[in-house]
Amino acid sequence: MSARNRRTTAAVTTAGAAALLTLCGTAATASAHTVTVPRGLTISDGTRHVVINGKSIDFGTTVRDLAWNPTGSKAAFVDGHGDLVVSNPDGSHRVTVAANPGGQTWSHPTWQVTAADRTNQIPAKNNLIFSAKIHGSTVLEGVKATSNHGKPTKISLNGEPGDGNVPQTNNTWPNVGGSYGSAVYENTHTGEVYIRDDYLRQQGGALTKGSEPALSPDNEEVVFVRSVHGHDHLFVEDFGGSTNVVKDVTPNATTDYTEPTWSPNGKTIAFRAPTGTYTITKTAHGFGKPVKVSKHTGLPAYRG
Repeated sequence: MSARNRRTTAAVTTAGAAALLTLCGTAATASAHTVTVPRGLTISDGTRHVVINGKSIDFGTTVRDLAWNPTGSKAAFVDGHGDLVVSNPDGSHRVTVAANPGGQTWSHPTWQVTAADRTNQIPAKNNLIFSAKIHGSTVLEGVKATSNHGKPTKISLNGEPGDGNVPQTNNTWPNVGGSYGSAVYENTHTGEVYIRDDYLRQQGGALTKGSEPALSPDNEEVVFVRSVHGHDHLFVEDFGGSTNVVKDVTPNATTDYTEPTWSPNGKTIAFRAPTGTYTITKTAHGFGKPVKVSKHTGLPAYRG
């Protein structure tokens, strides 16, 4: 059964670098043409500074794995202490949602925000899901995004009926998309991308071989990384038909393309390369060629 059908059944990146960062708002060329950074695209590189609207914003603390809530009003990230933090878009009003107890490595938070479904008596959700490496074992954990020094709990992972069990450890790189709170993540042991549906009931299973997945805003597609002839390419799996279709959307890659993310309208994918940040955009016949939108290299994310 396709991932789409399963859901239907269930519910139907130094201050010295500031001059360089400013180029991200207007320029960045892979050719002679001037390219404007796509609206809402931000870049974080593990320092205190985040590129927002072409400007380097000092968040006042280390920012790792930054992610935005759906409206772009709040940022979530892991700070220099390894804690899970939420702040305003300029880094102000930081709240420690959960304090790392020590001996753990937290990474890649993602927002799970859904509206209440009164028909099915399902309350609204405003959670953060992230990867936690604890004593060598990596699991997915969650905590309410409005918590202050809250205590994360392990995320339940249940398989589809008849599909067998899904791995409970070695799970990382979670990403939530769509209005139902569904998530995709990778398992480093099996080398596969998994989906976790979370609506009327929690269930999921393996989708395909790959890593670093991101779920499209409409829950119909997942982009992920897969190695091809020594380079990391981006692939998209489409759930729209009766059978899932997997396509290499960067077939001519001669370098590594990693850390993909969808734009809010689902038409563009931003991603990281050794020489900067790139995008590919949907066309009438699939996706266009990669376009370099910034010389700055870091984790891309869309803000609202």
